[in-house]
Parts: sequence; structure tokens; C-alpha cells
Amino acid sequence: MKQITIRISDPELEEALVRKAKESGKSLNKVVLELVRAGAGSPGGGKKRTPRGASLAELAGGWTAQEAKEFEEAIRIFEEIDEEMWK
Repeated sequence: MKQITIRISDPELEEALVRKAKESGKSLNKVVLELVRAGAGSPGGGKKRTPRGASLAELAGGWTAQEAKEFEEAIRIFEEIDEEMWK
């Protein structure tokens, strides 16, 4: 992977890039790379990558409040301890 140094002599441009990075919660490097890709028409320029582990996003935490309540009620019996069984 090659490294490229970009010198920004325009204070307004620098300020805009830093502001965009802060607002998006991304590093300055990442923001600049995204803008360069988009400007160059490079594949993935406007395309967002799927975060690692997101393939299970539809399954994890996907219950409605009613479904969660029903599940909690269904497993409540497993919280009971039969003291006689443990003697």
C-alpha cells in the first residue's frame, strides 16, 4: 500500500475537512480517502462497507418489545430453584 502526502495550503479547506471528520466521527484520513475515492470515481467511493460482524445484525436485538416480553415470561421458570432437588 502506497502512502501519499497531501499538503493543504487552504485554511478554509482544512477547517472544512476537520469539521466533516468531527461531525461524522471519522478520522481525518478516512474522510479525505472517501472524498478522493468519490472524486476519482473509484469503486467504493460512495459505497459504504459493511462493518465486521454486521451479518448477524438482523438477528441480534431484533425483537419487538412484545416478543421480548413473551420470551422473558417463557424462560422465567428456569430461574426457579427446586431446593429439594439439591439435597
